[in-house]
Order: sequence, then C-alpha cells, then structure tokens
Amino acid sequence: MRSFLFVVGSTRTGGNAETLARAAASLLPKTDEQRWIRLTDHPLPPFEDTRHSTGYSAPEGNAKLLCDATLAATDLVLVCPVYWYSLPWPTKLYLDHWTAWMRIKELGFKERLAGRTLHAVVVDSDEDPADGSSLPVIDTLRRTAEYMSMHWRGALVGHANKPGEISEDTAAIAAASEYFE
Repeated sequence: MRSFLFVVGSTRTGGNAETLARAAASLLPKTDEQRWIRLTDHPLPPFEDTRHSTGYSAPEGNAKLLCDATLAATDLVLVCPVYWYSLPWPTKLYLDHWTAWMRIKELGFKERLAGRTLHAVVVDSDEDPADGSSLPVIDTLRRTAEYMSMHWRGALVGHANKPGEISEDTAAIAAASEYFE
C-alpha cells in the first residue's frame, strides 16, 4: 500500500493544477491512502536560515503538521501552478523549511525521504505548450528529488489560465489517466 501526500501550493482554491491532480488521483487504487494539504490553509512562518548560527529547533504548529505528513508519505505530490516561471510562494516556502528539517538530527528528514517518490503536477498558462514556461519549475523539483535521494517520477504538465480551463487541455487530461500507473 502506498501513501500519497498531495501538497497543493496554489493560492487559488480549486485551481487548474489541483483539478488536474485530482483527476490523476481519482484513478489511484482504493488501497492507496491519499492526504491532501493546501499550504495556504496551514501557513508557515517566514523561513530564516540559521544553519550557520543558532541551528534549528524541532518544528511546531503548522511546520510540525507538514513535516510529519511529509515523512509519513511514500509518495509526495507537489501540485504547483507556474507563477512567473517559478514555484508558487507557498511551495517555495515549504521547500525552504526542508532546509531546517533536514538539519534536525532527531527527525532524520533527509535520510527518511531517501528512496521515496517525488511527483509533480504543474500547470502553466502557455498557449503554446512548446514555450516551456513550466521547465524551470520541473527542473527545480527534479533537482530537489536528486538532492534528497528520492525517486523523481516526473511531472504531469497541463496548460490553462482561467479557472476551469484545464478541462480544455485534452492531452493533459489523457496523461492524468496514466500518470500514477
């Protein structure tokens, strides 16, 4: 049995990336667990890099909830619209907090994530998919997986702008039906 954690980084509820991710997730076996966490519902404090001075304390509050959920998952799915050729700020902040979590010896964060699978569902607003505005986001997440010794599953990519437009991207909807196979 696999345990999927869907981390939704959009600042829009029910946006195109989330819709595409839910389409893909709807085809997962019923025996696989699914947990969905919207980062804006569990705000993290600004990240302060203190690794070379005071170090880090164990996460508390929303940081603990997110850290624990991340460590409990066999499969981590980052659900990200592309904002200015980059990750949305909630996702970037979440990953910034990994900097602290992997330096708290008792958590064993990096060691425990090694061998798990990182997936991404990414939606950009390109009218011409060949423009590749999602490529910087995909590269960031691929490199994150490599650094953490995780398996990189690749990205399910869609193209949409206005809410609900993802349903018009027939190629992405078709790819969603096979993404988690």
